[in-house]
Amino acid sequence: MIPTSLPGQIGFRPLCVRGVAYTLLVAAMMQGVFYETTSSAAGRFTEYGVTEIAQSLFLLMAIVLAIVARMIDRTLVPQVSLLLIGLLGASLIREQDSWLDKHVFDGAWQILVSLLIVPVLFMVVRKRQTFALQLERLANTFVFGMFAAGFLTVYVFSRLFGRSEMWKAVLGEHYLRIFKDAVEETVELFGYALLLIAMFELVLLIRRWQRASPT
Repeated sequence: MIPTSLPGQIGFRPLCVRGVAYTLLVAAMMQGVFYETTSSAAGRFTEYGVTEIAQSLFLLMAIVLAIVARMIDRTLVPQVSLLLIGLLGASLIREQDSWLDKHVFDGAWQILVSLLIVPVLFMVVRKRQTFALQLERLANTFVFGMFAAGFLTVYVFSRLFGRSEMWKAVLGEHYLRIFKDAVEETVELFGYALLLIAMFELVLLIRRWQRASPT
């Protein structure tokens, strides 16, 4: 019987190391954004820009980590990790919408997202009571807080902050679409970085839980 609350504390030294690592990650991310900002090449902050490519890369790495988490854990939070794989996978597909619409067919990304999300949701809903218990197990962890911050940043804040109407009102006659695109895509990139960190922390948390659980 797995207890609903398991030790998952992070030691002071590992906490400091991760803090430095995550700071460097964000700094490197912003250096990439700065490079794209100062680049004279066409296509800045478009589907083929550095920021968009980094978004897809962050999502891909987050998906791999979520899969690793599910592979090493069959008892603690497998239903939650399954849902995370579905959400992150759907986001990665959505980021490729322009390419899919152009090279496959218009609306291809919606079909692919549906083919991924529907079976995932079916499996989660079928074991909804187990899912609820597993979610409660994660609710007071650093992983949950980081994922919630990333989710809200990407799917709520970036969408509202990147509205054309607001930037037209702020910039007035000086409005250029690239201002809005730069802000929205950079905020979205930061949100994906938080999701990536959350998935890395999930893998580490599961390993700590497994070491603390009685055999």
